[in-house]
Order: sequence, then structure tokens, then C-alpha cells
Amino acid sequence: MKRGLIAVTLSLLIISPAFAHYQMLLPSAASGQREQAVTVRYQWGHPFEHQLFDAPLPENTLAISPDGSRTDLSKALRKVEVPGEGDKKVTAFEFAFTPQKRGDYTFILKAPPIWIEEEKLFLHDSVKVVYHVQTQNGWDVATRQPFEIVPLTRPYGLQPGIVFQGQVLHEAKPLARALVEVERYSATPPKELPPDEQITRSLRSDPNGVLTSTLAEPGWWCITAQTDGGMRERDGKMYPVKRRATFWVFVDEKK
Repeated sequence: MKRGLIAVTLSLLIISPAFAHYQMLLPSAASGQREQAVTVRYQWGHPFEHQLFDAPLPENTLAISPDGSRTDLSKALRKVEVPGEGDKKVTAFEFAFTPQKRGDYTFILKAPPIWIEEEKLFLHDSVKVVYHVQTQNGWDVATRQPFEIVPLTRPYGLQPGIVFQGQVLHEAKPLARALVEVERYSATPPKELPPDEQITRSLRSDPNGVLTSTLAEPGWWCITAQTDGGMRERDGKMYPVKRRATFWVFVDEKK
């Protein structure tokens, strides 16, 4: 029942169907030091336009350490308020994490299904990001999620204009011709917006499930693959579910 209410509420907050809406999982820095805490924020909305809406309570949140061990972070989540449309406060979530070892940590969050009124479908999303701690170890591992993007290009220490590649996996198998969308995150709302096609870029994975995209500017980029997620009931009717996997990549300032 609670998830149904979440879906209804969120559908009322999505202003423009032309804008792409994604799950955001953003560490306060792309890399850090062992035994030093990092704060990770979970937001929901339009990354490029920086239009944020109330984020639903995640179904689960976890961290995978360089040695493969897993830590459930669900109880570490803290509800916070962040500025939304028109400076209205909206709900987001944060957690603090202290890496005990050097290497690459993967944070994964799974959101509940969200009803999108304009498209008459549900979005069922998972989102992940790699946090780098001093040594390169573990950034390229599959995390055994039902639907995920596994990086083939190291997802940190990148320069603007880098060609990034990842592999789309569905039930641990490469997914050919998966639709993939790419969008950059704006820390504040842009004064002017480019045409829609310059905000959200689209591509397909190749026969081996490999996606390729140029990340032209510094900052956080979300790369989102999608596939059929079956059907789900709403108000006595069945509607399609779009399953999506988002992977966040950070590009450094050019020096």
C-alpha cells in the first residue's frame, strides 16, 4: 500500500514528460582516503535541469568492498530535505560510509516501482556508483544484480572527451541492442536549456551488450540502460514496467 501511495505522489510531481527523470546516487567526492568517511546522497528527478522531487524510500542499499564483501546500508539511510522546484523542499536520503581498505567500493541502491502518469507505465530502477579509495582494485566487477551496467572503462580519473564503455547485463548475460540514455548532472539549475536531444542522448548496446559514449564535459554523468520489466497492476488494470539500470561516472576538470 505504501509503495502505491509513493507512485501516485511522484507522478503528480513530474512536470514535463519531455524531461528525463533518473535516480541519482552521488558521493560528495569521486574518490577519498581509507578510514575517512564519505557522504552519499540519493535524489530523484531531472539531473540536467536540476529539478528534484521527493525521492521514495529505497527498497535496499548496499556497499560492495574491494574484496567482494557486502554491507547492508539500509539502516544507515537518513532522510534530508533539499531544494526542489521553486525552492520547495523535497525529500532525499543520505548515508555516511567509512572505507576500511584501499580499493574500489560500489554503492548500489534499488528504488521501488514508480508510476509515471504521462507514459502510463512504471519505472523500476537500480542505481550504482563506484567510489575510489587510493588503489585501483574492483571497479570492473559484476555485482550480481538482475539488471546492471558493468564498466569496461575505469569510471574515475577521467578527462573531458573520454570515450566510456560499459556492458549491459540482464540476468548475468550481455543484452544486445539495449536502449541506453546518457545525461550530465547539473549542480544548480541551468539558466538556459538546450534542445531536448542535447540534454538526454540515446544509443544502443552492441551485439555483446557493450555501450559506448563520449563524456564531453566535467562532472557527474548518468548512464541508464533499460529493458522490459513485465507488467504491474494499478487500479485494477495492468501496465508495463520499464526496468532500468543507472551507472554514475565522474569526469574531472581538464587540467
